[in-house]
Amino acid sequence: MGDRLPVEWTEEHDVLVAGSGGGGVTGAYTAAREGLDVLLVEATDKFGGTTAYSGGGGVWFPCNPVLQRAAGPGVFDDTIEDALTYYHAVVGDRTPREIQETYVRGGAPLVEYLEQDPDIKFVPLPWPDYYGKAPKARLDGQRHIAAKPLKVAAAPELRDAIRGPLDTDRLGVPTPPDYYIGGRALIARFLKAISQYPNATLRPDTALVDLVVDDGKVVGAVVENAGRRAAIRTRRGVLLAAGGFECNEGLRRRYGVPGVARDTMGGPGSRGLALEAGIAAGADTDLLDQAWWSPGMTHPDGRSAFALWFTGGIFVNQDGNRFVNESRAYDRAGREIIAQLQDGSLTLPYWMIYDDREGEVPPVKAANVSIVETQKYVDAGLWHTAGTLEELAAKIGVPPDALVATVARFNGFAATGVDEDFGRGDEAFDRAFSGGASPLVPIDRPPFHAAAFGISDLGTKGGLRTDTAARVLDRSGNPIPGLYAAGNTMAAPSGTAYPGGGNPIGTSMLFSHLAVRHMLSDAQHR
Repeated sequence: MGDRLPVEWTEEHDVLVAGSGGGGVTGAYTAAREGLDVLLVEATDKFGGTTAYSGGGGVWFPCNPVLQRAAGPGVFDDTIEDALTYYHAVVGDRTPREIQETYVRGGAPLVEYLEQDPDIKFVPLPWPDYYGKAPKARLDGQRHIAAKPLKVAAAPELRDAIRGPLDTDRLGVPTPPDYYIGGRALIARFLKAISQYPNATLRPDTALVDLVVDDGKVVGAVVENAGRRAAIRTRRGVLLAAGGFECNEGLRRRYGVPGVARDTMGGPGSRGLALEAGIAAGADTDLLDQAWWSPGMTHPDGRSAFALWFTGGIFVNQDGNRFVNESRAYDRAGREIIAQLQDGSLTLPYWMIYDDREGEVPPVKAANVSIVETQKYVDAGLWHTAGTLEELAAKIGVPPDALVATVARFNGFAATGVDEDFGRGDEAFDRAFSGGASPLVPIDRPPFHAAAFGISDLGTKGGLRTDTAARVLDRSGNPIPGLYAAGNTMAAPSGTAYPGGGNPIGTSMLFSHLAVRHMLSDAQHR
């Protein structure tokens, strides 16, 4: 890591934050509230990043005050120790134990800190842990909260400033007129809270493209706006919370990330610029081949988008056979699909097979990108209908006898309520969208249908290695002074697992907060 001075500084701030997703706005808010002069730069024309695309916008913060209040005195029975037991059982030793513990323990104090601001409010959003058979898993969803919806009338100036929803960006649907919800509510609440501080500046269309290093310390960054570059000097530190690199096809190939950029749900600013700047400054990296995965329903524009909440149907491969628990938590299902793609036992597309009990539209209640007119899918060769399973098999190119046998076997499981092949329904998450009932729905009402699926992701999760204060580490394991990372720019504490809904946003928020806290602490000890 060399000396990159001299440069001509164009402005100076205590803190520079790159990225405006859940982590970036948390870092900027913390800095502003604690009296620091902070500049947040966002590479795109809208704030919110991938967080703003999240339908739920939830965070996994065990034992936080929101959950404790909702349960009532003497009723709440989760403990941080139980949450740690669960998290470590799922993640294992793939990441440092102290990083895991920092995340699990840090969420509740962060919520307590944020709730002191009247603009930042949360509500319980019950969501079961994703590994229901792991020790101390919570099956009742009592580790998950989300931002309380915010009336657009409370901050009308933000309606067109915040990215999303996905239907707006991909289908041209107008932004919702009444409420900010999900991830957009989280971003709106933070932006509203930040607006009260004159020491905070938010700058869209400005990407961090390089870091300025002086004698081994990051002392600023180079940002780019409309093709013009400027050097920003920082007195306390630079926080990289600019998302992953899921939208950068070249980096995906370089680091061996399965899938393609077209099929990601990540925001368009997730191009890896901050990651590359960190690497150029000497940072170590980890988990660069990893992402937050999901099955992806393929739409007429050719993109496969994150899909869950299946009220029927089964997945079959090119041989007409089932190959996965269709109701499994999406990252777990996605990883199984990828493993089979990599060993050659599965090819794309694979197919959802379903009957006519809900009509021609697939039984997918959370498509994330809304399902459009049926004929568009038919014309694109993505949906097929036939009076018999044999005819359907011929249309999608799988062996008819195999498909008939697969459906018959599955229907037998539906009758008994036990999936002997893949355990569908054995865990709480499998039943989260069926009111606790069996997710095994027979396929016996013709005509029969098939819908094409691929693999999608919610963003990459590999990045710069950090310590428990979010300080970026060099290749010798030492902190790089003045440089911090959080969220998908940081190597995820959860390693190759996805322990529960809200881990990506929760991790980003917490480590951004801790980064600024360390900047404050570090300054006090100079």
